[in-house]
Amino acid sequence: MYRHALVIGKFYPPHVGHHHLVRRAAEIAERITVVVMSSVAETIPLGDRVSWMRESHAVDTTVTVTGVPCDAPMDLESDTVWAAQVACMKAAARTVTDVPVDAVVSSEKYGDELARRFSATHVCVDPLRVAHPASGTACRNDLAGRWDDLDAPARAGLTTRIVVLGSESTGTTTVSRELVRRFRNRDGVWERTGWVPEYGRQVTYDKLRTGEVSDIIWTGDDFENIAVEQTRLEEQAAREGSPLLVCDTDAFATTVWERRYLGSSERAWRGVRDRRALYLLTDHNGVPFVQDGIRDGEHIRAQMTEWFVDALTATGRSWVMLTGSLEERVDLAERVADQALRLGSQFGAPL
Repeated sequence: MYRHALVIGKFYPPHVGHHHLVRRAAEIAERITVVVMSSVAETIPLGDRVSWMRESHAVDTTVTVTGVPCDAPMDLESDTVWAAQVACMKAAARTVTDVPVDAVVSSEKYGDELARRFSATHVCVDPLRVAHPASGTACRNDLAGRWDDLDAPARAGLTTRIVVLGSESTGTTTVSRELVRRFRNRDGVWERTGWVPEYGRQVTYDKLRTGEVSDIIWTGDDFENIAVEQTRLEEQAAREGSPLLVCDTDAFATTVWERRYLGSSERAWRGVRDRRALYLLTDHNGVPFVQDGIRDGEHIRAQMTEWFVDALTATGRSWVMLTGSLEERVDLAERVADQALRLGSQFGAPL
């Protein structure tokens, strides 16, 4: 049993092969340090990769994940480049513990030299990628095709999220569900495209059990709880579906609904988690108001559309207005989603 095993990598992105290395290291060492290395050329932030690796290995208390930027070039024939790279690795490892590294766990040919520079033993794991034929390069080149090579935290972080929002009876549910249907009709991983319903609607039905719509009393606690639960449902769905997740509203939209009912959006903001998302705003113009038993905002639809526009713009969120017929709205939504997916699956080449 080794005292301190080291696993080094870019984890760009983390995949099943990386996790296999870490778990193998945990079998042979009392303490494991995982060092995530990044460069300015790479487009997945270092903090994200560290966070995903920590979540994936949170159950093992012997594993500690840290990260370090390193913009030294890659050159296995240069002693000075080796020295520069290893200096960053050693500095990162020292932030975790002063226990000397006595095992370097890798699946790479350069593992012998890396271990020598740590005065450690190289433990080579699955060098031919038989157990897990995955690579960061393959994932970056075909994110959708290699989606299942990623662990749940990485999938959630790399998911393209589309949020459909708007005032009452403007077709947010219809548009979002039709967009999901179109993607689920595609082959492969797209059949698992997720849809997150509006949690606030269920809360409204729960409140109706004791009276009429006009009798419902909303509180700041209600909107904070709705925002928190909406976020939880979204995060769960992002870990389970395809590279696209479609949401019928989100925690941010809840802040606008709080403004509509309480005149402010102070409480709902507490449940808002910043993450990359693209918003599709359903215009009220050209959409008849349909009473479904719980709606009471026909008179304020135009004003709420303005509130959504103002809130999206003020917070710097990316948004697209959907207008025209239902088919035109869904067509544009699909084009926007495809464009976002293309952009979201483009990665900077590592050094």
